[in-house]
Amino acid sequence: MQKGRLLYEGKAKKLFETEQENVLMVEYLDQATALNGLKKDEIVGKGQLNNQITSLIFKELSAKGIETHFIKKISKDEQLVEKVKMFPLEVVVRNVAAGSFTKRLGISEGSQLAFPIVEFYFKEDRLDDPFINEQQILVLSLATEAEILQMKKIALQVNKALQELFLAVDICLVDFKIEFGKTKTGKVLLADEISPDTCRLWDRSSQAHLDKDVYRREIGDLVPVYQEVCNRLEKRRDQ
Repeated sequence: MQKGRLLYEGKAKKLFETEQENVLMVEYLDQATALNGLKKDEIVGKGQLNNQITSLIFKELSAKGIETHFIKKISKDEQLVEKVKMFPLEVVVRNVAAGSFTKRLGISEGSQLAFPIVEFYFKEDRLDDPFINEQQILVLSLATEAEILQMKKIALQVNKALQELFLAVDICLVDFKIEFGKTKTGKVLLADEISPDTCRLWDRSSQAHLDKDVYRREIGDLVPVYQEVCNRLEKRRDQ
């Protein structure tokens, strides 16, 4: 598969055309960002780990009947995905209080929530990706009512599958962010990535952070933490 024209360059990935109209190539970058890009560093090895972890997780979700845009991993830092039109929304699922949720609502970090909470955020760097409710999504024509319901349904299915996956490797899934896209035929698909960049993960025994918070909060080295997550998932896969 040949890498074609660069279509998009984000904080952590580049997206390229291929010779197949509906297939794109994703290149994961050795770049870490936080605070909507205000904090930025090159971290060698990060892109390879996120590519590997995302590939493992998307294969796991596919095996559980959850459709994604992922096709296959083709190199240490590249994968092929189905071309979709992305919704300008981030969908966050929370199982445990942490991050902005604790600040907004005055809840102690680590508090177990009575049930998973699904939140939407408007993906717009100029506005710092603000929280947005379903009526606002409809008013701004970011998605239809049916698409919102589909995204929420899939998000909860992903949450259940990820909780089971991470529980099997002694990791607590605190929360995570996912994104969705729409195919030419109008099907809503899980897209983007699922990795320690987009999940808040804590070791079940020590409560140690196994995610990007080690970079955000400057409490550890990112690559060894991501490698630990990758190693646990690979070990489970190979059993």
